[in-house]
Amino acid sequence: MSKIIFITGASKGFGKLWAEALLQRGDKVVATARNVAALDDLVAKYGNNVLPIKLDVNNRNEVLSVVSTIEKQLGRIDVLINNAGYGLFGTTEETSEEQARLQMETNFFGSLWVTQAVLPVMRKQKSGHIIQVSSFLGLTAIPMLGVYNASKFAVEGLIETIGLEVAHLGIKTTLIEPNGFATEWAGASATQTSAAIADYTPVREGFAKSGENPDTWGKPEATVAPILEVIDSATPPQRLLLGKIAYHAMQQVYTQRLKDIENWKEVSIAAHGH
Repeated sequence: MSKIIFITGASKGFGKLWAEALLQRGDKVVATARNVAALDDLVAKYGNNVLPIKLDVNNRNEVLSVVSTIEKQLGRIDVLINNAGYGLFGTTEETSEEQARLQMETNFFGSLWVTQAVLPVMRKQKSGHIIQVSSFLGLTAIPMLGVYNASKFAVEGLIETIGLEVAHLGIKTTLIEPNGFATEWAGASATQTSAAIADYTPVREGFAKSGENPDTWGKPEATVAPILEVIDSATPPQRLLLGKIAYHAMQQVYTQRLKDIENWKEVSIAAHGH
């Protein structure tokens, strides 16, 4: 049975790739983007199965209006894929107030506004699946992406909490946590901090060098089958890492975290006071 799937940030990258894969198998896709002209090829190919809508997720009123339109025209929303977002590159000290606020506005608040707008529809249905594109950098951090890391840490807490709040209503949540992929995320969709501080040159150079190995970057098309599997699962995971870099990094991070927890166990318990 075909599903009605609402995808934000569908003009390029993961959003467009997944939208086309869903359309190819017969699902109906509401594809939103700030530039809807980028969706013309999908409309030409899939006709009425795709509903292209202009949407800036930073505009809460526009988000509410779009969800109302979807409900009126299609009657339901089976799956939300919160994909809109971008990367902000530079050290944390170099990040301006405007850049930091806009990063959080899009990556965190944009996801919040869309999820809040969709939840009433899913509550009425007593079903639905919220798939949030996060990052493995919502679980650990690397330099040069401080505010981006923070935005994804925030998204992780948001969606995990919502999952606990809506489980009894038949609504599921999944956090998708990719490592770097060869999409526009680190290119056209990225923003750089402005003034470079010389003291951070070694950090900047080390970061640039880490991305020189082509094996670091996953192949976007390889994510299609895993995403379809998550959408089709009766028991989807709360979290899904995408890519071998993310898997190995998180295995190491959690091993060390558990070690630290156990090493400091007595101090932690004593801090309770009784």
